[in-house]
Amino acid sequence: MSLPAASLKDKIPPHNDDAERAALGAMLLENEAVAKAITRLTAEDFYSLANGKIFRAIKNISDRGGLKPDIISVCDELGQLGFLDAAGGEAYVSSLTTVVPTAANIDYYVDLIKDNATRRALIGIASKITAKAHDISLESKEILENAQHFIYELIEEQQHFQYKPVKDVIKQAFISLEEMFEKEYTGVRSGYREIDELTRGFQKSEMIVIGARPSIGKTALALNMAANIAFRHKIPTGFFSLEMDDSLLVQRFLAAEASVDLKKVRTQIESEKARSFSRIQDAAARIYDAPLFIEDVANMKLLDLRTQSRHLREKEGVEIIFVDYLGLINNQSNLPRYEQVSEISRSIKGLARELKIPIVVLSQLGRTSEGSAPTIAHLRDSGSIEQDADVVMLLHRDQRGIDPNDGKDFLPTNVEVAKNRNGPTGKVTLAYYPKYTRFERMETHG
Repeated sequence: MSLPAASLKDKIPPHNDDAERAALGAMLLENEAVAKAITRLTAEDFYSLANGKIFRAIKNISDRGGLKPDIISVCDELGQLGFLDAAGGEAYVSSLTTVVPTAANIDYYVDLIKDNATRRALIGIASKITAKAHDISLESKEILENAQHFIYELIEEQQHFQYKPVKDVIKQAFISLEEMFEKEYTGVRSGYREIDELTRGFQKSEMIVIGARPSIGKTALALNMAANIAFRHKIPTGFFSLEMDDSLLVQRFLAAEASVDLKKVRTQIESEKARSFSRIQDAAARIYDAPLFIEDVANMKLLDLRTQSRHLREKEGVEIIFVDYLGLINNQSNLPRYEQVSEISRSIKGLARELKIPIVVLSQLGRTSEGSAPTIAHLRDSGSIEQDADVVMLLHRDQRGIDPNDGKDFLPTNVEVAKNRNGPTGKVTLAYYPKYTRFERMETHG
């Protein structure tokens, strides 16, 4: 008994024979079609094994240079590879040039082939996920993580790389230059004028690294910057905390906003407690509707960071993301730590470019930086961070200061902009109040 047509259709993987033949025909007609197709397709994208072998032969000839891929050269290449009969023979190769009159629609044919290849890949992924879902030895969380990994691997494979003539780029470049001449800041402002004057704000697609030894205040500075951006400028901001849970993080936001020393609240007399709590209530009311989105996940996996960042960008419209901190990201690899950190750094830089937003990443400095002003070479675990980062800011200090206005202790802290790919470097000194975990400009301190 024959199966219904609908059932047969469900059994046959998605493909388009006409598009495959048309693309190969166009490639045999014009070199321009070859250049466009080989930048986006692989032999595995063809459903027909014969068509895939012909594509591989055309690509081999193109890669070597010197010969134009035509019927004769392609048949000769297939013969040398031992694929001529499997590819349908000379008659089939010759017939491809009659499928289309010109190569004008090569992009359309490539799109159709790629679309069907993606659908087949998704079916394959679905089969893998189904098999894992039936494996009772695996935890459901592990299955979900694998599913995400399969999907995003496929997404990255689909990226379309294509060169552009300068005339197609110059318009946007001119707009960017015009903004530089007309606007004081072209990126997201940190809220600290001296830093923003050096960077002109944190720019789209940039990876910004804040490095320091423990207890110097790198988390506090990141929190203060996030507060300036989300609370005062109302710019949607993402904050990934891998070291502190969200409740403690918000407590630090509130303490900084309210100028309350949470460590001394328990020792205060009742009237002082009431005043402190009142200030915290006022601060909470001010920041309640701020566009700040916090994610606290200990031992966060690199894949999860990328997934959640995409979600925040798409669903919440975040224009900047903070990550505290790079050394705690897990990339689920057995590679040496140095290579793991290199992979994480490259991935975050790629994510910033993909999402077209700045990503600020905190990083530890090595012990060799103690007792002296740190340099970029002190960034811990990998030289790749130095290479991938567009901006590197290093925190250090060597003395305690007293605010002459109110007598409260503050620590003058140097923020060394040690690398700035698209601008000047320099040093900025800020006043750090440890009791409030708050940084202020030194200009306000006499």
